[in-house]
Amino acid sequence: MSNNKHKYASAKSRAKCKKKAKPLTAKTADRHQLYVDSVQAVDAEIDFVDSTFTATRDRQAKFLREDFCGTGNTSCEWVRRRSDNYAIGVDLDEDVMNWGRERHIVNLSGSEQQRIALINNDVLTVQTPPQDIILAMNFSYWVFKQRALMREYFSKVRDALVIDGMFMLDCYGGYDAFREMEETTKHKGYTYVWDQAAYNPVSGEVLCHIHFKFKDGTRLKKAFTYDWRLWTLPELLEILNEAGFSKVTTYWQGWNEDETEGNGEFTPVVTADADAGWLCYIVADR
Repeated sequence: MSNNKHKYASAKSRAKCKKKAKPLTAKTADRHQLYVDSVQAVDAEIDFVDSTFTATRDRQAKFLREDFCGTGNTSCEWVRRRSDNYAIGVDLDEDVMNWGRERHIVNLSGSEQQRIALINNDVLTVQTPPQDIILAMNFSYWVFKQRALMREYFSKVRDALVIDGMFMLDCYGGYDAFREMEETTKHKGYTYVWDQAAYNPVSGEVLCHIHFKFKDGTRLKKAFTYDWRLWTLPELLEILNEAGFSKVTTYWQGWNEDETEGNGEFTPVVTADADAGWLCYIVADR
């Protein structure tokens, strides 16, 4: 279920080198670049975000806030889409945002750079102008383990949206999500390992790691660690409603023809199959 749980689609290389690139090793690999290449697919994600907003509104969105933005890769994709798109990224980790400034934002045009800002702040306390769209992707909001704290975050997001604004987040689940297990996905020059290292069924807490293995036999262990609560979809939908959102819709990912991988296409559903692993988007209207 690897393609369902953590969006493992590889990003295309942005530059072609005349000289053959040296093989990646644990010493030479950049963990943030590996994450971008193996986890994120910001073009497809923004396709969904943009089209979903436009399909249900009489206008296009312009202002987007990316909570838990990390390197700001998604925000960069947003400002590239249209000359009147603006993005704000919010994250507590200044180091990872600096990496994004040096590797992502520097590659934007001058106009695009003027329409993006990365803010080192807490999503629970940050103050931003009213936004058309607020995103919380890659399950980052699962850092809030208590129901009251999650409801507080959702309420603050709602307050930060314009009248017809939209909150979009993702969720994964299925019976494999509760197992302590490892899954591997091969990429060019390395293997991505998603490690569900521990799960506590009493508290719902889950500890996950991302490792990378390279062809020379070296490993980049615990390149990223996630200390989350494994929230179920019904819980999240209930809390969004409690937080005051007027409508909450689940968009379910379909399968390819042989039903071995997710096809990247998401449609609104009220029922779904009890698969071992699934991925969905949640769209909450203010």
